[in-house]
Amino acid sequence: MPIRSQPFGRTAAGQAVELYTLTNAAGIEARVCTYGGTLVALLLPDRAGARADVLHGFDTLDGYLGPHPYFGALIGRYGNRIARGRFTLDGVNYQLATNNGPNHLHGGPGGFHTALWRAEPADDSLTLSYVSPDGEEGYPGTLQARVTYRLSEAGELRIDYEATTDRPTILNLTNHAYFNLAGDGDILDHELRLDAPHYLPVDETQIPTGELAPVAGTPFDFTTPTAIGARINADDEQLRIASGGYDHCWAFAHGGDLATPVAFVREPRSGRTLELFTTQPGVQFYTANFLDGSIRGKGGRAYQKHSAFCLETQHFPDSPNQPAFPSTVLRPGEVYRHTTIFRFGAE
Repeated sequence: MPIRSQPFGRTAAGQAVELYTLTNAAGIEARVCTYGGTLVALLLPDRAGARADVLHGFDTLDGYLGPHPYFGALIGRYGNRIARGRFTLDGVNYQLATNNGPNHLHGGPGGFHTALWRAEPADDSLTLSYVSPDGEEGYPGTLQARVTYRLSEAGELRIDYEATTDRPTILNLTNHAYFNLAGDGDILDHELRLDAPHYLPVDETQIPTGELAPVAGTPFDFTTPTAIGARINADDEQLRIASGGYDHCWAFAHGGDLATPVAFVREPRSGRTLELFTTQPGVQFYTANFLDGSIRGKGGRAYQKHSAFCLETQHFPDSPNQPAFPSTVLRPGEVYRHTTIFRFGAE
């Protein structure tokens, strides 16, 4: 169905922001704005056909212009944390902002979530592009980034990421959607399966220790469908570090293709389901542990702890400082390409 567009306000600098709506015949509707490339809303039918918006966020642009925990935003240049905001590439030391305790998080305070992206709507997709200049937020190289959102009649929201650079740099792009498949309440009864036999334990500042630890016998084992809340309050040091919940990267068992789902989520009351496919080697599973009711979002709702979950497909945190992890280096002449697909349904 044709993509619709409408004004969504202006930035503090007076730049116009547009909101684009993608729909399919099954009643799924995705809304994306050009500020931050943000996934603003996602309306999904339940088993009875009743639709609900399953994303945290705001009703107007003003909420996204103020401080918020990256609701629905495109994240770059580097999703997740880099220890002390430092890395060395080809013998050159780089210092990034430390905006998460002692560490760098999600591209820094002026990361891609604050950029105004250029929109190119097509019949069934929306492509957003952004040129990140050399030195922006401390990263080397001028980066040409393109992200395409596509909604299919099969209920798949596909996100294709592509980028090139004119100097060696590091790159780890993702989307930071906060899901609640019930539309409200907490997500503790949501059932999750992750095709991931290992996860990455972290230190007190949430930087990976370098170990890929087996999930077997721990609260991190979602290899069979398990309620998110089943072990979230377990006496576990890693859960404590993450402020009483999950905020860790899982390493997938598959080889990074789109043939097999790597995660499945089911909300029992509504019957809504989410299947996840990705070419990335891991996912940061986060249970909104740092929400405390101080942020008021859509309809004036106060977003509470454990009111949403995130599945941020990505390379591993702190990879530039951990040679054993898959590389996140992008060089001139190379093309960064990754895809993530969320397939929605109801049963």
